Amino acid sequence: MSSIIDNLFSNQMEDLVKQFVQENLETIMKEEMKNFFEVEHPELKNSKNGYYSRILDTRYGRIEDLAVPRDREGHFRTQLFDPYQRRERWLGETIITMYQNGFSTREVGQFIERILGDSYSAATISNITDVVMEDIREWQQRPLHNRYSVLYLDGTYLKLRRHDVASEVVYVIVGVKDNGYREIVDFFVGGNESAVGWKNILTSLKNRGLEEVLLGVFDGLAGLEQAFKEVYPLADVQRCVVHKVRNVISSVRKKDKEPIITDLKKVYRALTKEDALAAFEEFKRTWTKAYPKVVNSWEEDLDVLLTFMSYPKVIQSHIYTTNIIERTMKEIKKRTKTMNSLPSEKAVEKIVYLVAQDYNEKWGNRLSNEFVSAQSVLMEMFDKRYRNN
Repeated sequence: MSSIIDNLFSNQMEDLVKQFVQENLETIMKEEMKNFFEVEHPELKNSKNGYYSRILDTRYGRIEDLAVPRDREGHFRTQLFDPYQRRERWLGETIITMYQNGFSTREVGQFIERILGDSYSAATISNITDVVMEDIREWQQRPLHNRYSVLYLDGTYLKLRRHDVASEVVYVIVGVKDNGYREIVDFFVGGNESAVGWKNILTSLKNRGLEEVLLGVFDGLAGLEQAFKEVYPLADVQRCVVHKVRNVISSVRKKDKEPIITDLKKVYRALTKEDALAAFEEFKRTWTKAYPKVVNSWEEDLDVLLTFMSYPKVIQSHIYTTNIIERTMKEIKKRTKTMNSLPSEKAVEKIVYLVAQDYNEKWGNRLSNEFVSAQSVLMEMFDKRYRNN
């Protein structure tokens, strides 16, 4: 009996709330129409033509008979909702937010059915999230800041369905501007990661205004260093030390991993480049006999592995690795982990874009203190390289 009374009370409260919302919406529309004719367009004749009734789904429930005012000539349109919109904008925003957070289109559809009683197909949900595509195209064509102290380049693979399912790369570029702000500069989807793909992407960035770069940080993808230098010949290159160390771990016996990593830390954590070179010579003497290929690989790349030591000490720990971009990649993977594969290239772009906007909103309100501290030295480096060439 108690539960029946509780339900009746709950239903009565729901009805009262919906009535209150309906009355306020109708009052607002009346005032809108009055303002439209008396203030905004006094030259038009306000020939009232009563009201028409429509359904509107709100977060408070469905209003079955919302009275919308109209004039005889059809000049007035309420700004509360689009002419053919049956739901408040909150629904579209909710769908996009759920999609952004890794819910599949099927799961979003089930959620909408539970709260509104309407069945939404995966295709319909996908169409609703397509509004993001316009934002993506505009964002990917925006003019770019002309100076970046650092560009971090990395790629990750997601399963994408075209004719069949295969892993395809998502190229991501994170930058630190000369003023100390970080941002995801852009991303591109498709195919296998390649130096040619990166060169095309970097050329596009340069054409959009990103003209001056001090340092590019990336892994050892074949040909990437050359491609980067072809687009930004005056920039330095930093090979990601963390990637290089991981390659060592996969190439040595288990018992030797810890001592080798300890000896390598003495190289890339040295206080000066001279100390780093001395530490590498010690590493070389210790491990050449057991692992000649590992030592040779490090020796061949040593210059680009230690580039960061020519930069201000305060930012060195931020520029010898692509860790900053790898955190972004992990977030993208997190958003897609519930999906066995993504149904289209557009679906991948939507998720990556929404992740990028989250990061850029967060980073846009926070300077990197380390880069701000190094700003005067970095500006001198910019001027020395680009003003005399």
